[in-house]
Amino acid sequence: MHSIRINLLKWLIAPLLLINLAGAGLTYWLAWAPAQTAFDQSLADAGWVLIPRLREMQGDILVDLPQQAEQVLRVDHFDAIYFVIRNAEGKTIAGDKDFPELRQPDALNDPLAYNGSMRGEPIRIISLETTIGSKSAFIGVAETLRKRIHIQSTIFMTFLVLESLLALVSVAIAWFAVTKGLFPLNKMQADLMSRNFDDLSAVKEDGIPLELHPVINAINGLLDKARTGATARQNFLANVAHQLRTPLAGLKTQLEWLQQKYASEQDTAHSAKLMMSSTERMIRQTNQLLALARAEPSQFEKARLEIVELDKLVEDSIQHFVEEADKKNIDLGFNLHPTKVMGDRFLLRDMIDNLIDNAIRYSPQNGTVTIGCVQNEELSVLSVEDSGPGIAASERELIFSRFYRLDDKIAGSGLGLAIVRNIAKDHGAEIVLQSGAGGKGTLFSVRFPFSAKITSSV
Repeated sequence: MHSIRINLLKWLIAPLLLINLAGAGLTYWLAWAPAQTAFDQSLADAGWVLIPRLREMQGDILVDLPQQAEQVLRVDHFDAIYFVIRNAEGKTIAGDKDFPELRQPDALNDPLAYNGSMRGEPIRIISLETTIGSKSAFIGVAETLRKRIHIQSTIFMTFLVLESLLALVSVAIAWFAVTKGLFPLNKMQADLMSRNFDDLSAVKEDGIPLELHPVINAINGLLDKARTGATARQNFLANVAHQLRTPLAGLKTQLEWLQQKYASEQDTAHSAKLMMSSTERMIRQTNQLLALARAEPSQFEKARLEIVELDKLVEDSIQHFVEEADKKNIDLGFNLHPTKVMGDRFLLRDMIDNLIDNAIRYSPQNGTVTIGCVQNEELSVLSVEDSGPGIAASERELIFSRFYRLDDKIAGSGLGLAIVRNIAKDHGAEIVLQSGAGGKGTLFSVRFPFSAKITSSV
């Protein structure tokens, strides 16, 4: 996979390192070349010192170099110093007889520096040609390279450490710069990843760099198309569900009539009972689809919010669920205190119905279901506790997904808790899941935020 970060670092760090390496080489040469010239100049000075010691006598060149002066010439704490004085015929007049053959300098009295070898050790040689009277004399002065190598190594190691530090600093700066430059992209990615799957609102361009605007525009265009499609699907779903309710209600009425008319005929009564069961499931599915469409956050209108007595709304829903609880001999209890919320009455009714229906469905025979309402200065809370099998921590987020079911053996559409989640989101409420009393069952708590309008109405 291609990485913008890696590409940026590659195109930044590689040139920086190459420039750094070239700069290091140039700096090393600029440091070593003057040092080499200084050493050569010092060696040349030793050759110049010998010239006053030469004189011509009877056609020969003689050297006046006392032993003490020669010892001073050869003194060096690091290197061995060699010298030689030869005439034009190449005869050694003074100095080391095994001194290498001297190269011819380019001009008279112009020292020539070059490398050589003597007594098995590399040396640096200065060759100098001069005239003594009418005779030419050649002077060679040399020294071993110990001091030069030491200085050269010191310069090299110093620049190696320095350039390594500079390279690390350059890489760190490039890494920081790339990370800082990619921060808006990472932030945009994090914002998109943190969204709910059904949040199709446009991405805000506030604080987004100019270079990312085309990307934002493309994403917003895609989100707009998805939002349009989702709205169309929701409207279609709501229309279909609404249109199905009337014929299904008529069908149920006719089946009830058939059950009463043919109650004495066993086969017909059994068939009518099965048709009634299927019709009731279809009616419930239709109502669930309609509730889901109404609860869709994108369809919710805050203008519909009003003060609703939540405890009274629960009381209005009791009769139907008392009958359902009796079928499983479930103890249906209520702990209702006066509780007011700002909400949509129809959506809250759907929420209550789905929470209680879910609790009854998953509670075993002879189980218990308790519905409660309570209000304090900060929150209004609707709670539904059951004695069912409980919900594992790993599934507590999944159960709010559409069509997700904990147990396929229990009848249901898998839409109930998805509807509850959407309605809670519409009302700015928080759903909290906990284990029931004694660690058994599940306790659903819907926590509605405080509203100043409720206080002013009291």
